[in-house]
Amino acid sequence: MLVSLMMSPSMAASLEMFAPETDDPWLAEGEYQEVSIATGAGLPISRAPAVASVITADEIEAMGATDIDTVLETVPGLHLARSTQGDTPLYVIRGINLGFNPQVLMLINGVPITSVYTGNRGSVWGDLPVQHVARIEVIRGPGSALYGADAFAGVINVITKTATEIGGSEVGLKVGSFDTQDAWFMHGGTWGAAQVATFLRVGRTDGHGRTVDADAQTGWDSVLVGAPVSLAPGPVNHGRQLIDGHVDLSLDAWRLRMAYRERDRLGAGAGVASALDPTGKSMSQHVSADLSYERAQVAPDLDVKVQASVMHYKELSNLTLFPAGFQGFYGDPFQDGLIGNPAKWERNVRLGATMTYAGWTDHRVVVGLGADHQSLYKATDRKNFNSDFSRIGLGSVTDVVDVAEALTFIRPHARTSKHLYLQDEWRMAKDWTLTSGLRHDQTSDFGTSVNPRLALVWDATYNVTTKLLYGSAYRAPSFVELYSQNNPVVEGNPDLKPEKIRTLEAAITWQPDGRWLLSGNVFHYEMRNLIRQIDRRYQNIGRQNGHGLEIEASYRASSRWQLSGNYSLQRSVDLASDHDAANAPQHQIYARADWRWSSDWSAHAQLNWVSERPREAGDDRDPLAGYETVDLTVRKLTGPQGWGMALSVRNVFDADVREPTPYDRSAMQPFVSIPNDYPQAGRSVSLQATYRF
Repeated sequence: MLVSLMMSPSMAASLEMFAPETDDPWLAEGEYQEVSIATGAGLPISRAPAVASVITADEIEAMGATDIDTVLETVPGLHLARSTQGDTPLYVIRGINLGFNPQVLMLINGVPITSVYTGNRGSVWGDLPVQHVARIEVIRGPGSALYGADAFAGVINVITKTATEIGGSEVGLKVGSFDTQDAWFMHGGTWGAAQVATFLRVGRTDGHGRTVDADAQTGWDSVLVGAPVSLAPGPVNHGRQLIDGHVDLSLDAWRLRMAYRERDRLGAGAGVASALDPTGKSMSQHVSADLSYERAQVAPDLDVKVQASVMHYKELSNLTLFPAGFQGFYGDPFQDGLIGNPAKWERNVRLGATMTYAGWTDHRVVVGLGADHQSLYKATDRKNFNSDFSRIGLGSVTDVVDVAEALTFIRPHARTSKHLYLQDEWRMAKDWTLTSGLRHDQTSDFGTSVNPRLALVWDATYNVTTKLLYGSAYRAPSFVELYSQNNPVVEGNPDLKPEKIRTLEAAITWQPDGRWLLSGNVFHYEMRNLIRQIDRRYQNIGRQNGHGLEIEASYRASSRWQLSGNYSLQRSVDLASDHDAANAPQHQIYARADWRWSSDWSAHAQLNWVSERPREAGDDRDPLAGYETVDLTVRKLTGPQGWGMALSVRNVFDADVREPTPYDRSAMQPFVSIPNDYPQAGRSVSLQATYRF
């Protein structure tokens, strides 16, 4: 059996386990660092019925994080990979790196932000700012018993700051490498009887522009007759412009949140067809609102929460899939390249309610029900090529035309889901708690899914807590997997079934004294019905099993020094080939040192080490080499008022960091599109100034 040791930065905020007594019998004495996504209500992290991490706003500032991705790469068992298409982040949890990464559910304030087209956070992502984030909660392992579809490998919940947490106004400016510029304004206060929190951020960057040595067009140049036209070697296209806005209004039991996120002129990365596209740009717009009513004690021992949300999401792209001179398969060169301008519009509407009853001795029962409607209600396609890659006209810009709905890359589709779940937290004895849950989902396009969970938590001693966990989850097929059409590379399959996973975990937390906090877990999972491309068609054909260990630790050497870190080990096997699952590291180490040398100044250093990553079965390339990066941050701390400063250097030693590219050699394509993998950012420097008033 594999064993693993892991230490997480989230443990640093939980060094003191002995807090004042509380009247709530569900809170173990002294445990005050809470996580809410494990049960839907706040519980001490050591006693939550899940393997969880919490990263606070203070930790985010200390590590010099520039966006949510640089925060998440510090979580044990989570590796931040990148898609070559638009540089979209892939959150690889416990070795699960499949497709567009739809196996990880992301929530903002408990509301999913899933794009039904790809099943992930959207293809035109850019980043997510962290200046207004109060904390980030992550559970590793299945969460479908509480959250339904897509809570498969893990769940990430981003919780924004309330008016009280902001406590005034803040303006900030950040400049850095790659012509990166960010400015923001935050305010938290009152408006009559209501509490108001607002946030606005505007930014831009040219991106790191690292060089791709060879691309898909390089491969075609080697097998097709004619002059070479590849743009490789050449830089990746990572520029983007960003706008984020957020408003949070609360009055008594009511709360209204509204958010706007726009990504414009977002570069195509290494190209959506793995051929460099220096002019390709995409735009996305995410508009959302949620209204909730939460009231404790609406009746004796009964709490109620009702929430409604709506999300509008659109993506518009202007892309050159292959450069000018591309010959296609018919010997007719495209004058201005193979051009495609797909666009799509989505709307998601959700309504849910939960009722919590604590009137039975030693039990707390939660009942939840709800429904959601996800629709891709419009799709358009403008291009200068036909579905078989033959050119329209001369293959020029002027030959780009709107195609009929029947010839677009996808037609409008909708999905309606209903769910009901029941959860019971049973205090079996003074030191034992059993959490059991069951959720039933009924979905219009693939039927039902039933997912249980069991979690037994034992407070073995006053400073040791153990857990035994079991859960299952499912991942709904995305619309691109179900309904893709007019694509010569892949077609959808409306008969797909959901992916399934079962996971068994054991965990322990130990605080030997007030300076140390240690935590570890072992896990085993089995996945089936994995969706993969076989002979150009998505099919349920894959199975994958994995096991491993994760360990976290933090040590407070003094009031000025603190050390924390984690180690994770996993091995996943593709059962069809009896080969290590591809493109995920088997070992990871994260370590951080925090030094506060005065009341106003602090310094922080962190190390991120990633082992080599195995290739897919049949891929004769050597395993992708691992890497280690070092980041440094020096901060002038900001009080309730006044100036704050931060200087950060990421990847101090300019390590050559690369993420694996797919093995896409086939009978149709006798080469790997990007053989030397996908280069990531080198050394970068940023300077930040904030003023609070």
